[in-house]
Amino acid sequence: MAFEIRALGEQDDAAAWQLSRLAFGGPVERPASRRPTPAPGAHALGAFADGRLIGKAVGLEHSYFYGGHAVPAVGIAGVAIAPEFRGGGVLRELLGPVLAQARERGAAISALFPTTAVPYRRLGWELTGVLRWTAVPTVALAGERRPANVTVRPAEEGDVPAILGAYCAWAADGAGMLARTGPLFDHAPGAVLSGHDGFTVAEGPAGVEGYASWDREGGYDSAGVLAVPDLVAHTPRALTALLAMLGTWRSVAPTLHLRLRADDPAWLVTGLAGARTHSEQPWMLRLVDARAAVETRGWPHALAGSVDLDLADELCPWNAGPHRLTLDGGRGTLTPGGDGTVHLGPGGLAAIYAGARTPTVLRRAHLLSGGDERTDAFLTAATAGPVPSLLDYF
Repeated sequence: MAFEIRALGEQDDAAAWQLSRLAFGGPVERPASRRPTPAPGAHALGAFADGRLIGKAVGLEHSYFYGGHAVPAVGIAGVAIAPEFRGGGVLRELLGPVLAQARERGAAISALFPTTAVPYRRLGWELTGVLRWTAVPTVALAGERRPANVTVRPAEEGDVPAILGAYCAWAADGAGMLARTGPLFDHAPGAVLSGHDGFTVAEGPAGVEGYASWDREGGYDSAGVLAVPDLVAHTPRALTALLAMLGTWRSVAPTLHLRLRADDPAWLVTGLAGARTHSEQPWMLRLVDARAAVETRGWPHALAGSVDLDLADELCPWNAGPHRLTLDGGRGTLTPGGDGTVHLGPGGLAAIYAGARTPTVLRRAHLLSGGDERTDAFLTAATAGPVPSLLDYF
């Protein structure tokens, strides 16, 4: 069946809402709080059969940090296919143009949170990491004491530039973290501070050294929860001070929900006794423009060398063919040519790029073939670093 793919407009709002409602649940009528048309920085495409909307997807203008650099990206969201047309190629027909248009806007990589990984894996995305909320008994922080040379206080509008800067530096130190820049993010001080019930900053002699954003949930009995989306600190004293503040909630919010990276220093400072996984959502990555993805991320400064790759990519054919990956002085290039020693499809390439899997593991999963001990060691060293973490759901 032939599908028409076009941008969604106001005339498609009602049909788009019903498609989303059937896929994800929700009321028959769109709530007044839900935006009827995409926000700036969000690009919605629909698939139509005989004039009927049968599928939709939204590309979000994002950037994610890899190697300390913000890589231009497209986040895929709001994907819904009418039940009668699932498995009929609509997803491929939709996401091909979404990626092509995102590439024209400068996107080099793409991330998404799948409800099921199988169809996205077929199209070149690969499981890379998990967004995890950790539940911690608040009493586990009862022993933390605020250091004498740091103050905790409610954030004020004048603190917002420091808060945004602290987040950016913290996110850049990870792999896969959302940069929170671009038209989708309102950085006006009032908008930032009104996004959560509270923002607490930790202030040292030189200014703001960290912050915690938090939301109060439940009552003040055993169901009381303090959810902490961001716990960001650049000094041990700031982290200790913020943890001590969170510990004071133990009488009315006996549980903390913390959105932490796997390498978060909070695990080392307190041990977070009694911690358990509250919820987790896997996420996937693919390269939209392999050459741009290589050139815009950071690479190990101490590593120099090259490896020849043979790339396969049906959905983004501009990535396909033999290429030489060259690294030198923290920069990378991907140029056509070479003898194609290491064979990678888009999923294997995404896993290597993110540092989510080693070549040995990918070879056992049939996502990489060819190469030898030298090429394996080079690719492992090139992408060694923090465990990939994406902590913003979209």
